[in-house]
Amino acid sequence: QCNLCGGMGAVRAKQGLFVVERPCPTCAGRGVVIEDPCGDCLGEGRVDRPQALEVDIPPGVDTGTRIRLSSKGEAGQRGAPPGDLYIFIHVKAHDLFEREGTTLATRVPVSFTTAALGGCVEIPDLDGSTNRIDIPAGMQSGKQLRVRGAGMPVLQGRGRGDLVVEIKVETPTKLTRKQKEILEQFRETETGDECPESRSFLSKLKGAFGG
Repeated sequence: QCNLCGGMGAVRAKQGLFVVERPCPTCAGRGVVIEDPCGDCLGEGRVDRPQALEVDIPPGVDTGTRIRLSSKGEAGQRGAPPGDLYIFIHVKAHDLFEREGTTLATRVPVSFTTAALGGCVEIPDLDGSTNRIDIPAGMQSGKQLRVRGAGMPVLQGRGRGDLVVEIKVETPTKLTRKQKEILEQFRETETGDECPESRSFLSKLKGAFGG
């Protein structure tokens, strides 16, 4: 027991017309004084030691999610129970997917023939399987397709969000002679009905300049 504060952990001192209470300078507010302190903890009753912890990450966590580990925090003084450890999650960026809540988004390049004639693309799923996405004929660059239930898991809930696939039509940069001939033949047969947006744009241009 501290002789100065009598085990109270605080001392009183007169300051002008008031009496203020302050932590005892001898025992640092503990109420006791260790006469022969431990060489490792210096009387604190605790030492710093590294400890590896295994943390279960629930599905659906996002950046800023906080996980609490009870009684895994700093040890209490003089035998008091330890506090809690809080872990704040930071999710690394993905090379293929972008995330907004439970929705995943990705951009998929397709050939101009696939966009014109239709086809399919395969996108890996988070569970290791593959999502097969049908590309309808006449698909335009920038259009989006939605795959229900192929997004992120709902944190502390059921089900998954959606996967949004944005189509990027890729124009070929290297063509063989035969491919060029085929495209030239196609161009000769064009009537304008194949590309209604282009036809509408040309009509607006003519109207704007009095054509």
